[in-house]
Amino acid sequence: MEDIRTLLNLVYILSAVAFILGFKLMGRPTTARQGNFISAMGMGAAVVATLLFPEVVRYTYLTVGLVVGAVIGALFAYRTPMTGMPQMVGLLNGFGGAASLLVAWAEFVARPQQPIYQGVIIWLTVLIGTVTLSGSLVAWAKLEERFIPTKPVLYPGQRVVSVAILAAILAGGIWFALDTSAPTALQALGGVTALAFALGILLVIPIGGADMPVVISLLNSYSGMAACASGFIIQNNLLIVSGALVGASGIILTLIMCKAMNRSVANVVLGGFGADSTGKAQEVFGEIKPIKSDEAYLLLEAANSVVIVPGYGMAVSQAQHAVRELMEAMEKNGTEVRFAIHPVAGRMPGHMNVLLAEANISYDALVEMDAINPTMDTVDVCIVIGANDVVNPAALEDKSSPLWGMPIIEAHRARTVIVMKRSMGKGFAGVENPLFFRNNTRMLFGDAKASLQALVSEFKGAN
Repeated sequence: MEDIRTLLNLVYILSAVAFILGFKLMGRPTTARQGNFISAMGMGAAVVATLLFPEVVRYTYLTVGLVVGAVIGALFAYRTPMTGMPQMVGLLNGFGGAASLLVAWAEFVARPQQPIYQGVIIWLTVLIGTVTLSGSLVAWAKLEERFIPTKPVLYPGQRVVSVAILAAILAGGIWFALDTSAPTALQALGGVTALAFALGILLVIPIGGADMPVVISLLNSYSGMAACASGFIIQNNLLIVSGALVGASGIILTLIMCKAMNRSVANVVLGGFGADSTGKAQEVFGEIKPIKSDEAYLLLEAANSVVIVPGYGMAVSQAQHAVRELMEAMEKNGTEVRFAIHPVAGRMPGHMNVLLAEANISYDALVEMDAINPTMDTVDVCIVIGANDVVNPAALEDKSSPLWGMPIIEAHRARTVIVMKRSMGKGFAGVENPLFFRNNTRMLFGDAKASLQALVSEFKGAN
């Protein structure tokens, strides 16, 4: 029996090493797929090892859970388009929090008599898991644009209410942990669960759509911390390690994204971004200069250097494959083509990178914001595909704009800018973009995929 435990714990150690190595490899686009595979293998080995522990005596419910979960997961993955990936990631974060919440409740129901430190851990797991669940559901609703508006939902005394609920949760946690076997302990933990659910909602609804990538990353960190806490409950070392890795990596990614937006985590969490931008920003003047595909082709055919800035609009129109075709046509014409990627473009971390990778666009063509901006003056044509806030020059020029101070891809400095949009609608932040009215900007209206395919046809027709 002890030999089996030793062997299984050795598998746990190797799985932890696989997770750490996987995280390391996922830090670079060229090795990300390798890292994902190694991490998945480590997790698979960990699951098998856990099922082989002597404490597992009945496999009926586990088997049903595995089969049902695998079927649901496969259907979700198959039916979810790339535009829906942010929403799906948000839901998965919530499911992770729900799993940790259920572990905490199961431990309490099975063994009500718990020492104080274990009661504190159960309370903490319930708090983090429930906040992650309800917060993720709100993030999903905002991204899906259902039930809840994407703009911040603010109300009088917002912060006072949140602090009051947090104080009540703390009081309920103390009440519960001091004597988990008391008749009132069940009511205390139930109250904490209900209040934490409300807190998760109240923490996310004041956050605007433009901040959703940061919120998704932060909720991912919460789900990791909840898993780590649940690992302490059931005394599973690998769950503690894997949860801590997810929690730490999520926090690091959140900080990186906040830095890219020139904002603090507190500023994002307190919310309100874009809630009332109307009338605050400077009025935009100028004339829109539309352009047709054949005219845009002439600009691109004569260009030596082209930079493409993808945004959420590219995901909506599923234009990534058409982008690759245009890139290949321009490169065949002798043009240098690069992609400028903003850290918060799209609606989840790495959204644009995933889309471009799906279209088999080389990682070498992807350039980060800090590297592309110093060269933008030398760019002949900058093509903006469905991006808005990440190229908005108001962030640099208008101190009254909600975007003020946010680092952007400085597309306006290119010799010519071609913006592909369906209409003159504002971006997810709800802020007007003066780039569209610049003298060097041409607006190519219509579906991005159709516009790109028309440009590709122009190149093919010329050969």
